[in-house]
Amino acid sequence: MAEPSAEEFEAAVARGNARMRGPRAASAHYDAGRNRIVVRLTTGVEIGFAPRDAEGLQHASAEDLKSIEVEAFGLGIHFPRLDADLYVPALLKGMLGSKRWMTARTRAASGRARDPSNSIATEQTGKPAGRRRTHAIRDR
Repeated sequence: MAEPSAEEFEAAVARGNARMRGPRAASAHYDAGRNRIVVRLTTGVEIGFAPRDAEGLQHASAEDLKSIEVEAFGLGIHFPRLDADLYVPALLKGMLGSKRWMTARTRAASGRARDPSNSIATEQTGKPAGRRRTHAIRDR
């Protein structure tokens, strides 16, 4: 792997510094009574979401969610019992999973796909899943 140029290195440092100035996780816990993961940010704001809405947590038990670790200087949330991770800057944008996973969930919710796996299959093949449409033949 080639060494980064001085410009590339400086750009990477600038990106890292910008991330460290933005909101980061100060703590995180599972609120079993409300069935919510609650993340307290360094700004004092708390965000919460249902585990079923986050990639890697959708089938987790309450016991699995009891252990949550804040990592990477507050940029990551780790669930050791599930080996699942969430990126805090993405959470702040409403992204509770990878782009592919979020796309599949959005399509499923909008009725464009009944099953998220259909959306993933569509992305991989470029062809819609399910029945093919037929066009009516017009009389001349």
